[in-house]
Order: sequence, then C-alpha cells, then structure tokens
Amino acid sequence: MRTSFLFLLGGLLLSLSPASAAPPQAASPGAATTPVMHTPTNLTPAEAESLIHASSDLVVLDVRTQEEFAEGHIAGARNVNFNSPTFGEQMKAFAGKKVLLHCASGGRSTRALSALSEISFEKLYHLNKGFNAWVEAGKPVSTKP
Repeated sequence: MRTSFLFLLGGLLLSLSPASAAPPQAASPGAATTPVMHTPTNLTPAEAESLIHASSDLVVLDVRTQEEFAEGHIAGARNVNFNSPTFGEQMKAFAGKKVLLHCASGGRSTRALSALSEISFEKLYHLNKGFNAWVEAGKPVSTKP
C-alpha cells in the first residue's frame, strides 16, 4: 500500500514539474503591429447624437462624396469619400481613434467597414441607415465646411 502511494505521489509530482509542461508559444512575428478587426457598434441616430455629445475625442467620418457632404452633414464631421482611390490611405490618419462612420443610407459605409479591416481603431461605430436616418430623425444638419 505504501508503494502504491509513493507511485501516485511521484506521478503527481512529475505531472506538476516544469519540465513536463508544454513550452510557451512564441508570439508570431509582427503580432504587436497586427491590427485587430473591430466589430463596429451599430447606432441609431439618437444613440449617435448622444455619443457625439458625450465624446469630445470622437471623429465623425462621412464617407459620401464632397457634393453630398456640402449639401448637409453632421456638424463637425470629416469627409473622406469612399469612392476616392486614396480612401484607404486617408483613413489611416484615424487609426487608434474613436470613429463614427456613416454614408447616406448605409451601403458605402458598410463596404467601407470591410475596407478598413487593416486599420485598428480605439472603437468603431456605425450609424445605421446613415445620414438619411439622421435627417429623418430630425437631428441637426450643418452646411458649414
């Protein structure tokens, strides 16, 4: 009986020894710089308006054309045309920031979300149904550049 106990104890000690533990996995090269794809938080116009008022560091990005933007936009929004050949490059300027993205109705901004998968944002928000929903909800519109 004593021998059985010693075998059990020895086996237990061996299983707990560092030599039998699996070696730690090395981080893959470039892991620290690999962007993390954020799943955007979809917001209603009311939620977006509250967020804009509550977050002084939020960047509102309107991905419509310059002409659409000039006709009316969310006050303080920045315009980066999704159809521009330099869209991806321009968007890199907002890496690491809190971003609320929208277009007119949600089509371009949804496609833009996929195009932005290589950029890490602190937080990414998406205005459901875009600027049209903002206007339909009676939210304020600016025409100032």
